[in-house]
Amino acid sequence: MNILDTIVAAIKTELSLKKQVINEATLEKSVLFDRQPISLKQNFLHSQIGILAEFKRRSPSKGEINFTSEVEKVASDYEKSGVSGISVLTNHPFFGGNLTDLLRVRNKVNLPVLRKEFIVDAYQIIEAKAYGADVILLIAAVLSAKEISTLSRFAHSLGLEVIAEIHSEDELDKVLIDSIDIIGVNNRNLKTFNVSIENSLVLSTKIPGDFLKISESGIADVENIITLRKSGFKGFLIGENFMKTPDPGLACAQFIHTLKEKLDVR
Repeated sequence: MNILDTIVAAIKTELSLKKQVINEATLEKSVLFDRQPISLKQNFLHSQIGILAEFKRRSPSKGEINFTSEVEKVASDYEKSGVSGISVLTNHPFFGGNLTDLLRVRNKVNLPVLRKEFIVDAYQIIEAKAYGADVILLIAAVLSAKEISTLSRFAHSLGLEVIAEIHSEDELDKVLIDSIDIIGVNNRNLKTFNVSIENSLVLSTKIPGDFLKISESGIADVENIITLRKSGFKGFLIGENFMKTPDPGLACAQFIHTLKEKLDVR
């Protein structure tokens, strides 16, 4: 069993227990459930930078990344630096995150917030809405085409946007549907956790032009973004590059400052 299979199996076990403790009707009573979400897609379309900055404590491949930075401060600093949105990992066993992190970010910023999770059930989408998310992620590697269609349409019914994440051309056909707002190309192979931005460059030519596309993972410097922009990418998810530093918000601000200089953006 590879890492991805292990994560999904653990999530399904956890979900069966969570549903017995908090049912969907209770989640739908959240004060945030009727909140109007903020569009990440529109932020990407109107940004010349397009950074989706991530709060991430650990990963299965790298182990501990940052358990000292406070989520509210990082989120606030990300917002001040000019990011288009914030991604929050909510998986605890493998990434050290939780839904409380999502809630704390939502209460701190006026930006689109992505719930970064391995979603396999509509219950998790209701959770995302109840805890203040604006966007969810659907990973093609763990879902069938039918599941992606069903879950993305359900997310839309709640007003949430959907990023469909692909890792290979074989997964692309699953996500070319009108209920997908953004296609994300993950440069990290979720089975081996090896990383290369070449994955985005190769797949960029396969994605139809009417889909907004973003590149995820392995973006280490501004030159990566300049290269990816030439291939039509409008958004760039960066987490580890910021979170591995003592001050992720400062690292993000410095990165964006350098990128603006390179792109001659005022």
